[in-house]
Amino acid sequence: MRWQRKEMKKKLLIFITLVIFTLGLIVISPLAYSQTKGQSGDKIDGFPVVLNDSKLFIIQKGVGSFTAQERAETISKRLEKIAQDSSITIDKFTVEQQPDATNIVVNNKVLLTITQKDARAAREPELELAEHYLEILKNAVEQYRKERTPAYIILALVHSIIATLLIVVVFWAINLLSPRLQTLINSWREEHIPPLRFQNLELISAQKMTDIIISFIKFIRSLIFLSLIFIYIPFVFSFFPLTRPFGQRFISYFFRAIQLIVDSFIGYFPNVFIIAVVAITTFYTNRFLNFIFDEIERGNISFPGFYQDWARPTYNILRFLVIALAAVFVFPYLPGSNSPAFQGISVFLGILFSLGSTSAVANTVGGIILIYTRAFQIGDRVKIGEIIGDIEEKTLLVTRIRTPKNVLVTLPNSTLLSSNIINFSASARETKIPLVLNTTITLGYDAPWRKVHETLIQAAKATKHILENPAPFVLQTALNDFYVSYELNAYTHTTRGLDQIYSELHQNIQDKCNEADIEIMSPQYTALRDGNHTTIPANYLPQDYTAPGFHIESDNHSSKNS
Repeated sequence: MRWQRKEMKKKLLIFITLVIFTLGLIVISPLAYSQTKGQSGDKIDGFPVVLNDSKLFIIQKGVGSFTAQERAETISKRLEKIAQDSSITIDKFTVEQQPDATNIVVNNKVLLTITQKDARAAREPELELAEHYLEILKNAVEQYRKERTPAYIILALVHSIIATLLIVVVFWAINLLSPRLQTLINSWREEHIPPLRFQNLELISAQKMTDIIISFIKFIRSLIFLSLIFIYIPFVFSFFPLTRPFGQRFISYFFRAIQLIVDSFIGYFPNVFIIAVVAITTFYTNRFLNFIFDEIERGNISFPGFYQDWARPTYNILRFLVIALAAVFVFPYLPGSNSPAFQGISVFLGILFSLGSTSAVANTVGGIILIYTRAFQIGDRVKIGEIIGDIEEKTLLVTRIRTPKNVLVTLPNSTLLSSNIINFSASARETKIPLVLNTTITLGYDAPWRKVHETLIQAAKATKHILENPAPFVLQTALNDFYVSYELNAYTHTTRGLDQIYSELHQNIQDKCNEADIEIMSPQYTALRDGNHTTIPANYLPQDYTAPGFHIESDNHSSKNS
């Protein structure tokens, strides 16, 4: 009982030490890995005799028809049965020497036979090897039975509870101190934490440095939590004989995973070098292309038939092709690229992309066609279907138009390919030919057409943004039953605010027609002149104007006014 308490206290002391210096796990991991490698390098060929998941010694040679593996498995099974039988005391383990072999006997039954082959393999005399194995077997059975006594189990439970409470307290303390430390560091912004500078160049601001330090503290906290859990699980499992193998396997799996990662990385290093060369080549190729097309966009480099507004889209397309080509070249060098799982995922993603990207591909093709047909540019005033507005944004997938009412309309590029696009800005921008604005007015036959032409031209010239050269002109587009249709045409260089220009033009037409004593008729308006007031506003009429009465004339040309 005293030995059990001493052993438990020793384990608990080790656990407390590991908790206090838990960050040492970061250093221990690579050391443990190198130690594992060193042990594997000195490994002796053979099969272990095992009790309670602990290796006792190695069987390297067979006996008769039994192979070394079969001997080790048989001895392990016999030993476990003996250890479980408390009626067999330790003093019943003896060594019996025979002429051709030496036996380890337990309760008058042979547990293990040691031959000259075993002695030569172990490089020890046969009798000394048997006595050495006997001592190992006695200690193993004694340890096996001690760890399964009620007193040992109770003591293990007590120490497990203490270890659990200790790790809970450590977690609570870390969660309590970490936010306070972050708050303290956050209060030091720009006061105690200077920016990172190189001469007069500020590389990282004080704000960013503070954020980096806080993020590092969070990372350390998470690392401590994981390290404590990694220490706690196998340590508590080691208290109990039934769970001790799981703890040992936990540690073994962890270091085996580290070893696998390191070995894979070392074996994969040539592929990493190839991928790095491809990545660097791709990066500088894209930088060179960016430089060339930037110069084309600025006009410093020009090619016949290649417009400046094509530079940026062409660069984006070429950059995508270069990256895609690099990805195809790098793909075989990726880890696991030849595995069935990797290939299956690739096929699945390819099918998913094919099924879901039909409209996206159509829009992309439409966007490329719209770019290279130069149907419009950003800022152009266009009419697409019933939508009139300015081009706000154009991408490979969609085009956005802002209407005069400040409404943003998004149109898929595939829709634009099947629509008529009216561009009000292209002519003035590319050929310097001004845009022609036109509006139609209907007047009665009693208005002299020469006077009407002159009046409408004066109205156009009085409007802002209407050019005097080329001069406005009027076309008579129709001679209807009761009125004449006049179309006023005027030139402008601007496409911004067309609604305001039209509104001002219509206002000036009304004012000029009223000043010229011309009544504006509409197709739905008729008037009986005798006895009716004119439609001209009163402020344009003479002060002595009165509405005429009805005038009646008889066949003998006599007349009468009423």
